[in-house]
Amino acid sequence: MQKIAVCGKGGSGKSALVRLLANGLQARGLRVLVVDADESNTGLHRMMGFSSPPKALIDFMGGKQKLEKEIVTEIKAGGSEEKMELMKEVAELPIAEIPPEYILETEDGIKLVTVGKILMAMEGCACPMGIVSRSFLKKLRLEPDEIAVVDLEAGVEHFGRGVETSMDCVLVVVEPSIDSLDVAEKINEMAHDLDIADVWVVLNKIASEDIAARLKEHLTRNDIEVIGTIHQDPDIFESCLEGRPLRGGIAAEDVEKVLDFLFP
Repeated sequence: MQKIAVCGKGGSGKSALVRLLANGLQARGLRVLVVDADESNTGLHRMMGFSSPPKALIDFMGGKQKLEKEIVTEIKAGGSEEKMELMKEVAELPIAEIPPEYILETEDGIKLVTVGKILMAMEGCACPMGIVSRSFLKKLRLEPDEIAVVDLEAGVEHFGRGVETSMDCVLVVVEPSIDSLDVAEKINEMAHDLDIADVWVVLNKIASEDIAARLKEHLTRNDIEVIGTIHQDPDIFESCLEGRPLRGGIAAEDVEKVLDFLFP
């Protein structure tokens, strides 16, 4: 297992889980690449200790405005976004060959790349970023001791773009809310439509074992397996409030159990 996608409802704690997974994987001797493919949330680089993100991969592939014009031209000519992806696909790309301005590295060796962000009003659609995410993740070549953890956009739109088609597994973050459960059920359904067999839930922001049991019961009735429970952690709350690097106390211990499941 070398490519792990993390998704879920907005605000469920996807980015925090991505950071904690990266920490845990690095501690187990793996070289970790974090891929920020969330077009809206801008906080992941701060969780990793960087004051600003790396240059966006969408610029590596020509820039958003250029790609957007090419998509419109292709569709008007009777083509599709899928054909655009073939036109713009990067060659098979080892991590070591990603240009330095597009990748950052923490002191402990965890690397970060970002696909791109919607930062301004009237900027246009996010379709080009979906193409870049799908192409980059499909062509990303990993060595046996390398692993990619991908922070996906909130909700389910990325499934419509097929971003997950090259992923080995999908982790769905579920917080205690009916909306979060609904999103998890939809993600599970769409993942199976894409023939992604390994789709699991990680519960997050859990205040009691009773709440965890109620969420697990609901998900089990819908044939969704829960592989871990991340309890409420004041360290994460403070880190997110202050915009400082995220380490986690209780939550980091809980993530170890998730990793034990993924890498028995």
